[in-house]
Amino acid sequence: MNADRIERDTLIEASLDRVWSLVAEPGFWVADEGSLAGTMAREGESIVARNSEYGEFPVRVEKVDPPTYLAYRWASAFPGQELREDNSTLVEFTLSREGDKTRLRVVESGFAALAGSEELRGKALKDNTGGWPQVLDAFKKRAEQPAA
Repeated sequence: MNADRIERDTLIEASLDRVWSLVAEPGFWVADEGSLAGTMAREGESIVARNSEYGEFPVRVEKVDPPTYLAYRWASAFPGQELREDNSTLVEFTLSREGDKTRLRVVESGFAALAGSEELRGKALKDNTGGWPQVLDAFKKRAEQPAA
């Protein structure tokens, strides 16, 4: 296992535009469902993604290249703290068409550079490695539902 990055992907039975519209909600992977409706990723902007179970997470939009690439920075191991280079990881989403479906790939990196102990870095990597399959499963179900 790489101690600095997590890579996952899923194939979604939805159009590229549909998947993009959901991925472009900053912090969608951690925020309570529905709390980000209407928000759209804009480079350089920051939001606070609120999760009733895990806390508040600052999220900054790093790069937007519609409709195939988005990068965010977030402080998953440091809920509630201001976002800094040494307390955040980079989350990159890449979308690609596969017939009438969309492949969504996520890469989260930067765990080795997190401030704090080796134990804290290891826990952050382990927690997020376990979290991404759940996030992608829930996202796939949401994206495959008809748009409201």
